[in-house]
Amino acid sequence: MELPSVEALNALPADAFVETVAPLFEGAPRFLRRLADARPFDTDDALLDAAREVAAVAPDEELRELLDAHPRIGADPAAMSEPSRDEQGEPSEDQPVEEPGLAEDLANLNEIYEARFGFRYVIFVAGRPKSAIEPLMEVALRNDREAELRRGVGDAIYVAADRLRRLRDEAEAEEGAE
Repeated sequence: MELPSVEALNALPADAFVETVAPLFEGAPRFLRRLADARPFDTDDALLDAAREVAAVAPDEELRELLDAHPRIGADPAAMSEPSRDEQGEPSEDQPVEEPGLAEDLANLNEIYEARFGFRYVIFVAGRPKSAIEPLMEVALRNDREAELRRGVGDAIYVAADRLRRLRDEAEAEEGAE
């Protein structure tokens, strides 16, 4: 995926902006519409700062939409977006094979979490094995709803920042190879 420069993002009509940046956030059109309205951005960092500002004032249902746009931890990689699959997909050669029963445990934790808070558990996975996420989910279940909503939204924006950084790094590498 290519992402236009911040100057080009600023020049897009709102609908095109929402569609273009959606992969960074896994969708969430109402949140992204607010982000489009916060333009212009001088830099990628300003775009991310604006996302944090939008999150600080967005209504609860839009923040839930942002979180629910992300796949569940441990979801079938075939049902994930390419960025999510890269971040939490199948174990690689340098990661251990999943522990027996881990997929079921994560599915149960996802159900408990969503029933308790009313939105999906989102955390910056960054290639960590799913076994490292399980205890974090268990701790999150002890939080109050507002704290957990803010933590999850913060992580969703952190995921977007990492995706944006990787896209820019890839573009620079391609330009350097030419």
